Amino acid sequence: MIAGVIAAVLLLAIAAYACGGGTDYGAGFWDLTAGSAERGERPRRLIDHAMEPVWEVNNVWLIFVMVIMWTGFPVLFQRVFTTMWLPLTLAAVGIVLRGAGFALRKPARRLAGRRLYGAVFAVASLLTPFFFGAAIGGVASGRVSATTTASTDAWANPTSLLFGLLAIAATAMLGAVFLAADARRFAAPDLDGYFRRRAWAALAAVAVLAVITLIVTHGDAPHVWQGLTHGVGLFFVVVAVLATLATAWLLTRPSGAWSRVSAVGVVASAIIAWGMAQRPYLIPTSLTVAEGAGAHTALRWLAFVTLVAVVLVVPAVALLYWLDTHGELEALTDADLRRGGAGDQG
Repeated sequence: MIAGVIAAVLLLAIAAYACGGGTDYGAGFWDLTAGSAERGERPRRLIDHAMEPVWEVNNVWLIFVMVIMWTGFPVLFQRVFTTMWLPLTLAAVGIVLRGAGFALRKPARRLAGRRLYGAVFAVASLLTPFFFGAAIGGVASGRVSATTTASTDAWANPTSLLFGLLAIAATAMLGAVFLAADARRFAAPDLDGYFRRRAWAALAAVAVLAVITLIVTHGDAPHVWQGLTHGVGLFFVVVAVLATLATAWLLTRPSGAWSRVSAVGVVASAIIAWGMAQRPYLIPTSLTVAEGAGAHTALRWLAFVTLVAVVLVVPAVALLYWLDTHGELEALTDADLRRGGAGDQG
């Protein structure tokens, strides 16, 4: 019973990282495709301004996923990181490089330096979700087992490649939807339209890739395909489809305020559908939740820590997101500093 609860928490944490971190990766994707320095200046400024308050906090979910895996399901952790060490290492390197690129490109004084750091940030934002998706595809297709060794086939197979491409498209969609909302908040109608068009394109790519992925899993990951087309997995697939349609419609509305909620619903529902489709396995069809669970004492303490995190961390993160999306975390400008100095002297 407790192992099943912890497995559900793990799935929800993955969904939270896919939505929170995915939005940041998507912003990096649009940074990469914004064009030349002159043409892409305004979109990149909006991207920088939108990411600054929250980009660090999204990695909290990734840390949470890691802790649950190695504490609650050590066998799963060992098998996944033994077999998928290369894509996961590349994803980790991507996280470091994109963080460094984002942090260093703004204070860089020379144009060449800003371009270099910007390129590192943008390219890493593209490759990181791909390698995460490829690793998940290898797990979903059952290519991780006690006897599997690290090989290209474990993560460079049809399901893995499609999961990786789907991860890129989904993050691009999230990033464009949130950036369009930020453009409306900053009264920049041209950027609103700019990112809405890209959100529609990314949403269409998500829909097409999702259909192709479902078809491919029929032969390459039959257990997951069975779960996605029946029962609870099918229910969340339907929810993801409805959220996709809602997002497409909301992007046509003048305000589009709820488009962020529906876009998050698309990605979160898809992640949960995948998790439900794998039941009762952590790794189809070689490792069940019960077989992969750690010691009962460790699971009880992990449940307690999770409860503490829900009570303390989740509200704090939710408040941060709310403050950011409502414009309460605006950057301090030189004008603000000058006004403060004049007030002090008076």
